[in-house]
Amino acid sequence: MEIRTVLLILLAALAAITIVFYQYFYKNPRKGSLRIWLAGLRFIAIFSALLLLINPKFTKNDYFLEKSNLILLIDDSSSMENSANKDEILDAIKVIESNSDLNDRFAIQQYAFGSNVVKKDSLHFNKTNTDIANALSTTDEIFTNSSNAVVLFTDGNQTLGRDYSFINLREEIDVNPVVVGDTTAYEDLSVGLVNSNTYAFLKNKFPVEANILYKGSKPISQLVTIAMNGRVVYRENIDFNLNENSKEVNVLLEAKSVGVKSIVIDVRPLENEKNRLNNTKEIAIEVIDEKTNVTIVSDMLHPDIGALKKAIETNEQRSVTIVKPTNNIDSFQETDIFILYQPNRKFKAIYDYIAKSKTNIFTITGTQTDWRYLNQVQQSFFKENFNQTEEILPVLNNAFGVFGLSDFNVEDFPPLKSNLGDLEFKKNAETILFQKIKGVSLDKPLFSILAENKSKEAILFGENIWKWRAQAFRSQQNFKNFDDFIGKLMVYLASDNQKSRLELDYVRIFDNPSIARIRASYFDESYSFDSNADIKINVNGRENNFSRESPMLLKGSFFEVDLSDLEVGEYDFIVTVEKENIKRSGTFKILNFDPEKQLLSANYTKLKDLADKTNGSLYFPNDMELLISDLSNSERFTPIQKSKQNVVSLIDFRILLGIIVLTLSLEWFIRKFNGLI
Repeated sequence: MEIRTVLLILLAALAAITIVFYQYFYKNPRKGSLRIWLAGLRFIAIFSALLLLINPKFTKNDYFLEKSNLILLIDDSSSMENSANKDEILDAIKVIESNSDLNDRFAIQQYAFGSNVVKKDSLHFNKTNTDIANALSTTDEIFTNSSNAVVLFTDGNQTLGRDYSFINLREEIDVNPVVVGDTTAYEDLSVGLVNSNTYAFLKNKFPVEANILYKGSKPISQLVTIAMNGRVVYRENIDFNLNENSKEVNVLLEAKSVGVKSIVIDVRPLENEKNRLNNTKEIAIEVIDEKTNVTIVSDMLHPDIGALKKAIETNEQRSVTIVKPTNNIDSFQETDIFILYQPNRKFKAIYDYIAKSKTNIFTITGTQTDWRYLNQVQQSFFKENFNQTEEILPVLNNAFGVFGLSDFNVEDFPPLKSNLGDLEFKKNAETILFQKIKGVSLDKPLFSILAENKSKEAILFGENIWKWRAQAFRSQQNFKNFDDFIGKLMVYLASDNQKSRLELDYVRIFDNPSIARIRASYFDESYSFDSNADIKINVNGRENNFSRESPMLLKGSFFEVDLSDLEVGEYDFIVTVEKENIKRSGTFKILNFDPEKQLLSANYTKLKDLADKTNGSLYFPNDMELLISDLSNSERFTPIQKSKQNVVSLIDFRILLGIIVLTLSLEWFIRKFNGLI
């Protein structure tokens, strides 16, 4: 407690005594013990009141040691099981965990990673992908308060994410890789990146591009073959040497029949090649006999048009043509869907053609839309234009049930620009997105679907949808969220059939079992999503006697079944809604591709670059004593003594108030009882 506070307390006691003296003793003729009792009570009340004003406090210092973090990051992918003995890695980790010097100096944390980072419970070495960059970035984001040392147990072979040798971490974090596995560079041939379309059209040719890679120094010549459904359709001898260690094979193959086609690219292995699993890579392509032609009609240049074209053409089944509204009507004979971008009076011929052909349309309006003309030329909606531009944020309607939205969300999507005005629909409408203006959610549609008989129409009341596609990439590093939504919209508009109450969402070809999932959306008779439905799926293998019936689990706005335990092969399935005569069927194929088995040797060079860039050092599993010594003797990670100051009131103010009330009450009763009032 400070001297100043002690002096104030003494002055308060002196002031209280002085006041009591003048009230009860100075020129007061009364004698006896009663006066002393009353004076004592008055003194306590006054002194307590003065203490309440002074509020005396004392300070307590708590001292503690702040340790640096020692983060053990262990690669739990399947390539580690092939690279090293599991017990050897566990023994090395135990040596670090049990070392007393490290425990005195560090707070030890342990994490395992594959494609994601998890708190280490046990190691299985069964993850199908390795993302070292994500593991390091996640660690850097979690531990931000002090200097940190990372011990990274890995073979350095990354199959997913950014190149970790170029990652930028905070200066407070050191990465010390422990190289697991054989670092010997063996002579090796492999099939690298393969590019092809997802779909091809019957009687057309489609391209296949394959990179063939060579690790070695002597000149060689090996045969590369490409087979479709087991039949070799291309072969070529390719020469390699020390300077030419990569060759690209470009082939045009013909789609002769409809269905899923298996394409196998194979390079003949070297005589003494150790890893032959990467000499073959299989892909699949679906040959179809249909195509959706989409025509975007616009009288202006706008980035929305390019974004829509890119999103629609991610599916090879669809092609997009961009035209002016003044184009010859005869050129629209093959159009399946019209996208009318900010219509004006020049669109008259287009609307006349649509009225005759009954083609489904997607209308996008904005700040340049001629609302007076648009309200006259079509009978789907009417909007009163206030000629006031506003930025409108989207709000997803979770009750939307015209078609399944799966994982589509508009979180963090930027606003669209539109003109304010009251809106009236003249047809049955279902809203996908509502409006949110200046933080206020409105019960007004931003994006709606209109349907009447077999006529279908979509309307977006806002421009700058290209920003949504850019935000999708910013959030997820791909355009999938936006492109899948536009794809589902195109499928709906291109379909002439009545909407099915059971919708399936799946891909025909899975690269590996870990991503095999099928989703379903079920709607009741009013076409509202039914979350209480009992949906089951029966999966049957074409190449084996596998058969299994499983329930599909509810996950938000869809049902899903995880098929990651299936073996490689082709499967048929039937999805059934219990107690309803509703079924949907389909087929899918799981390819035999394991990226973790494509690389055999540990990537010593990249791990050394990572250590140098982050001020760390490179070690091997038998260097644990050296690692412990370096970390224990590093001045950078010396524990720091810190203090925490706690300021506490000497007496609780509630106690002082209670004493004041009690003493004044007692004084009043005593004086009353003795007739002194």
